[in-house]
Amino acid sequence: MASRDRMGTTAGALARRGFMDSARAGRLIAEAGLDPERHADLIGALSGAVDPDLALLGLTRVLERSPDPEEVCTALCEDPDLRARLVQVLGASVALTDHLVRHPEDWRELHGADAARAPEPEELRAGLLHIVGADPNAAAPAADPAGGGPEDPAHALRVAYRRRVLRLAGRDLTGVSDFEQVSAELADLAAATLEAALAIARFQAPDDAALCRLAVIGMGKCGGRELNYVSDVDVVFVAEPAEGVEDEQAALRAAARLAAAMMRVPGETDSEGMLWQVDAALRPEGRNGPLVRPLAGHVAYYERWAKTWEFQALLKARPIAGDAELGAAYAKAITPLVWEAAGRPHFVDDVQAMRRRVEAHIPPTQADRQLKLGPGGLRDVEFAVQLLQLVHGRGDETLRAGGTLAALAALSRGGYVGREDAAGLADAYRFLRRVEHLLQLYRLRRTHLLPDPDTADGEEQLRRLGRALGFTANPVTGLASVWRRRVGEVRRLHEKLFYRPLLNAVARLPGEEARLSPEQARVRLEALGFVDPAGALRHLESLTSGVTRRAAIQRTLLPVMLGWFADAPDPDAGLLGFRRVSEALGTTPWYLRLLRDDVRVAERMAWLLGTSRYATDLLLRAPEAVAVLADDADLVQRRNAELSVEADSALRRHDTAENAVAAVRALRRRELLRTAAADLLEVTGVEGVGDALTAISAVTIDAALRAATMRVEWERGEQACTRLCVVGMGRFGGNELSYASDADVMFVHEPLPGATPEAATRTAGAIVRELRRLLELPAAEPPLRLDADLRPEGRSGPMVRTLDSYAAYYARWSAAWESQALLRAVPVAGDAALGERFTALIDPIRYPEGGVSDKAVREIRRLKARMEAERLPRGADPTLHTKLGRGGLSDVEWVAQLLQLRYAHRIPELRTTGTLRVLDVAAQTGLIDPEDGATLEIAWRLAARVRGMIMLVRGKGGDSIPMDLRERSAIAGALGYRTEEDGEGAAELLLQDYWRVTRRARAVMERAFYDD
Repeated sequence: MASRDRMGTTAGALARRGFMDSARAGRLIAEAGLDPERHADLIGALSGAVDPDLALLGLTRVLERSPDPEEVCTALCEDPDLRARLVQVLGASVALTDHLVRHPEDWRELHGADAARAPEPEELRAGLLHIVGADPNAAAPAADPAGGGPEDPAHALRVAYRRRVLRLAGRDLTGVSDFEQVSAELADLAAATLEAALAIARFQAPDDAALCRLAVIGMGKCGGRELNYVSDVDVVFVAEPAEGVEDEQAALRAAARLAAAMMRVPGETDSEGMLWQVDAALRPEGRNGPLVRPLAGHVAYYERWAKTWEFQALLKARPIAGDAELGAAYAKAITPLVWEAAGRPHFVDDVQAMRRRVEAHIPPTQADRQLKLGPGGLRDVEFAVQLLQLVHGRGDETLRAGGTLAALAALSRGGYVGREDAAGLADAYRFLRRVEHLLQLYRLRRTHLLPDPDTADGEEQLRRLGRALGFTANPVTGLASVWRRRVGEVRRLHEKLFYRPLLNAVARLPGEEARLSPEQARVRLEALGFVDPAGALRHLESLTSGVTRRAAIQRTLLPVMLGWFADAPDPDAGLLGFRRVSEALGTTPWYLRLLRDDVRVAERMAWLLGTSRYATDLLLRAPEAVAVLADDADLVQRRNAELSVEADSALRRHDTAENAVAAVRALRRRELLRTAAADLLEVTGVEGVGDALTAISAVTIDAALRAATMRVEWERGEQACTRLCVVGMGRFGGNELSYASDADVMFVHEPLPGATPEAATRTAGAIVRELRRLLELPAAEPPLRLDADLRPEGRSGPMVRTLDSYAAYYARWSAAWESQALLRAVPVAGDAALGERFTALIDPIRYPEGGVSDKAVREIRRLKARMEAERLPRGADPTLHTKLGRGGLSDVEWVAQLLQLRYAHRIPELRTTGTLRVLDVAAQTGLIDPEDGATLEIAWRLAARVRGMIMLVRGKGGDSIPMDLRERSAIAGALGYRTEEDGEGAAELLLQDYWRVTRRARAVMERAFYDD
């Protein structure tokens, strides 16, 4: 007993080797005459099969039927390759085991050099034609039983087919051939089988064969050379009369009979079983259409009547049997129609809708086990790849591959799919197809459904599958885990690629525009409105020339983006900016991938670059910031706390004040770009722009103030002897900064205990000078200029004062205009407690008890009138000046401020620095007619938006709507105005709106401001 255990044939030893029914395994080994010592390698190989029990049972059955079992055992012991192939086949396929039992000599198919070699397609064709007694070299081979062929050629063909599958499975299961080689060989074997079946049909109906030429076009997986072990073989038939035959209808009827007879051969069942069905449902008109058509009939149908899915089906079409010349003519005629199909209306939507319909018809109980049709299954990969091929293949012939993996590789090489995405899809596809092959190989039946793990038989099948896929420790759990991960990855990538908006954009382009040849590009550039087509063409050539992946992606993007550039006010500037940004980012991997995978980023980028010099300049200083265009959430103003934390980090990272403030200014530049993009893309309104610009300016000044303080302290070798606070004034204080605004400020300081006022003032002055220097240093970042002209005594007064000095000044000398200016004063940086005390100091001045005096009102009115007469630039049109012109910002703001001066003492809600908030409260409390308030608000918003857009479009400040028609049109376009059908231009529409709105606002202003 101990000796048998040592040799590994006791029940315990066999169980440890992987045999589930070890007692039966022991009996079978004995019945097969296997000696534990002499056949130790064979028994060991059996234990390594995907199902050791199945393999042992199969070997026993084969040996029982073999005329010389000893010869088989000897060969298995002496030839390790034969042993590995046979054992793996016996353990994985009951159907092939049955074949070996019926044909016990066929184990030799797995022996020798031929068993390890993949045959060429022509070798398979010639071999199967010989089997049925046909001459492979004949123009139209026909079976000939009388001439030495088999008595039953159809049966002989089925046996020969099984032998070829047996040999292929031996290579597949031992890893000699990979999935792609196996699929291609199965397709070639199916094609050879159809050729032999057609030869049988010609033998059975020689009169029909003489009347016609018949070509068999492979479709689907057979056409793409990626067939399964068991799958319907999809075909289409094309026929023409034979030479000298004049009756076309008779020829077509004969061809239909031949085709039907050919289809029956692999589909009929005898002792060898059925091979597979031949399915001609993909022909024109489907099952309702004639089985065969002449070439002209096919072309006419596809030109006039074919639906979108039919062109998708034709993607893999190739001649596989029958008349080779006719098959080639079919391919030549149909192929151009396939690659023009993506230009059909709603093409992409139709393909996407068809995929959704397929999913909708999956029984709910099968959805999570479907290899083929379910979410994350094979169809997800195939549909995504085919849609990308059809859309982009119009202009790129390298994508015109029939096989899924070959097409996916071409899409990746061409930059249409990211390398990682392509690799992920390819790996998942190989895994799913491998699972599919193993499932079908078991009984050689057509199935795409994973076994149900809740059944005993299902769990056994899953265990066999898991072992075949290399999950030896825990096959069922390992397979389930990888299955879920692969399916999830496929679904994620399918949704990313299949529903990519770029597909719709590319598909909508006329075919010639998608290719973008130099000649076509020049014509299109002129038609799109590029002022300098030659210059634009140079930019295109620079971006798309070469064989790099970058150039390939640009060739896909730019035909679409040209239309988006043309929608912008300045297409030429947009394309130039795009070239400069692309060159600045160079080979940065994420950039073009972002544009390709998120078409909204590309569209937004085209609009920004073709609209705004200001945004373009900011983007060129930091091209990586283009990533913020991907999501509206990234364009929304960041919280002040986040900005402050980032500014603090910048100060800590750098050892000099200049470098630290440069980093903070870079932060400000990024926020300026974020705000400009949100403004131009209408993600935020004029109030949001003011809030964002004010917030980043305050954070920048606060950080720079700390850096300046540290610099002064370092230079003097002592801590600063005073507290300093920066007070925002004007638009800065009102949270209404625009892109061109300086930051109006006042500086207030308070000596620390023990410090003399003179020393404290000198220190404060030094800090303020250093602050201004740091903020205005020449650099790539936009400077932030501080304007202190609103301080007491204006430019003649000291730059910085103590809190007591402010108190003394306002007590004795404060004028009405200063009370008005203080309405928008708010601490923005520096010592917060000092800022609170300053606010408490000025509140009684700007919100005087009992309201402002009549004398002060008259003074304010005179000042407003004088400002209109003196401060409006010479030659400026008062109806076009957004700030000081009639009905402009100043008119609205002075109305609001006068209301505050008169009534804020008794209406606390008026104690705010924001213009629109004042108007809102005034309307609610009856200080102003609500309709008048709305008129003023509309005018303020429009003037503020136009003023901001002038800066964005021109890249430089300006308060007047430009006289230059091109600039005015660009500003109008940026604001959303479009030339109407009657020819009225966008610039004229803008002026009409502006004049109407500001005229009404001026009328309200004159009543509310000048009338008592």
